[in-house]
Amino acid sequence: MTKKKQILLIITGSIAAYKSLDLIRLLKKSGHEVRCIMTKAAKEFITPLSVASLSENPVYDELFSLKNESEMEHIKLSREADIILICPASADIIGKMACGLANDLASSVLLAADKPIIIAPAMNIKMWKNKALQRNVNQLQEDGIKFIGPDSGELACGEFGEGRMAEIEEIFNVLNSSG
Repeated sequence: MTKKKQILLIITGSIAAYKSLDLIRLLKKSGHEVRCIMTKAAKEFITPLSVASLSENPVYDELFSLKNESEMEHIKLSREADIILICPASADIIGKMACGLANDLASSVLLAADKPIIIAPAMNIKMWKNKALQRNVNQLQEDGIKFIGPDSGELACGEFGEGRMAEIEEIFNVLNSSG
């Protein structure tokens, strides 16, 4: 039997954000505890209410929330997790991580993290193949960050190629075998 994990799921702005809802459902069904951070852009694709309902936990989204930051929530969230998963991971969060930026809750938690971080990218093929993005990916891989995907296939924009988020079952299996 797989050890039950405390998973911190960071959902960023991508059309693939809706797939994170299925992942939360699958993780909870397997007995894992799931806490979620949503970036401002993620909330353009799915609602915090949906995420909170499925995870059975509050959604965190503000770095400068009086209630949360009085408790140093960005440190607490990173410490309580066994694994931090960014799913879907946008080019923006990948760039912030590679440069060590911390200007919102998600990037601050990632900079403070002392746990394994797994990234499931999702974006257009031209964005994924962009030289700057690939430099950032290479830097993060050198830093020990694990990537799942992206896969090749039909993309939300109608183009075809690499950039499609890995399948939820694959992400779930990697989480179960990690840590």
